[in-house]
Amino acid sequence: MEIKGGLLKAIKEKVEYTSVEITPDDSEVLVDLKASSLNRRDLWIQEGKYAKIRLPCIVGSDGSGIYDGREVILLPSMKWGSSASHQSTDFEVLGMPHHGCCAEKIAIRPEYIFDKPSHLTHLEAASLPLSGLTAWRALMTQGQAKPDQKILITGIGGGVAGFVLLFAVAHGMEVYVTSSSDNKIARSVALGAVGGENYRNPESYTNLTKAASGFDVIIDSAGGGDFHKLLKIANPGARIVQYGGTQGAMDGISPQILFWKQLTIKGSTMGTREEFANMLEFINLHRLRPCIDKVFPLSEVNQAFDYMKSGSHFGKIVLDHS
Repeated sequence: MEIKGGLLKAIKEKVEYTSVEITPDDSEVLVDLKASSLNRRDLWIQEGKYAKIRLPCIVGSDGSGIYDGREVILLPSMKWGSSASHQSTDFEVLGMPHHGCCAEKIAIRPEYIFDKPSHLTHLEAASLPLSGLTAWRALMTQGQAKPDQKILITGIGGGVAGFVLLFAVAHGMEVYVTSSSDNKIARSVALGAVGGENYRNPESYTNLTKAASGFDVIIDSAGGGDFHKLLKIANPGARIVQYGGTQGAMDGISPQILFWKQLTIKGSTMGTREEFANMLEFINLHRLRPCIDKVFPLSEVNQAFDYMKSGSHFGKIVLDHS
């Protein structure tokens, strides 16, 4: 069968919105996609910065659509394995090597199909899967977050950090954020954060300590040379969860601070089927709505990538398939 989709054929080239032949195997069904959304992962694949790239592929890990008369949302965490603590060696993320969601239809196994939260539009639901699941595991499983605890979310504005903010506020936590943009900090406060600091300010960590008197949970995606400062502002027994490394190696970590405060530093990647189901249940219970920055037609997927590269967005960049 032929569909139209956002096909990436070579590294560092634009995605080509073109007809692609898809042949479902016996274990797969077809889902009519109504919306999808972009993640940094898609951009890194396009730029050749992702591990084990196999091309050509249709990009896109996030999708919402119709299957068997039901409105559905797709789990992008594939072949996780039997251990809840970590993914298997066969683990894949939807959207490479398996053809992804920036297309009219997708062939996928039924085990990755879940009912869409009924209060969400397809555009809203499509913004959830990868970023929402990553945020949920980082916050709830690895971070062991509890109501009334103080949490710091670094680098607010991106998809995962935005979902951590959404979940933490709904969970009754006292939320603080950092960003290089004062506007993004202000928008976070409007969404329920108590406060935030511009990390370009040399006094930002001092100000955070004064404001919060330490943090019980810290969710970070940067790493880099300032990571050691997070140990200093963490409360005794705190959990520091790392789900990205945009700033590179984490230098200068003091083992004395680490062991004396009895801190836990945990890595986190994506999540399990059970965590995805728990996330959707939480979203339904609290009637949460994701933050969408901008919507593009599917045919303008490259313009959407260019917008992502600008770094000006707050929330998800979504593709409308209608």
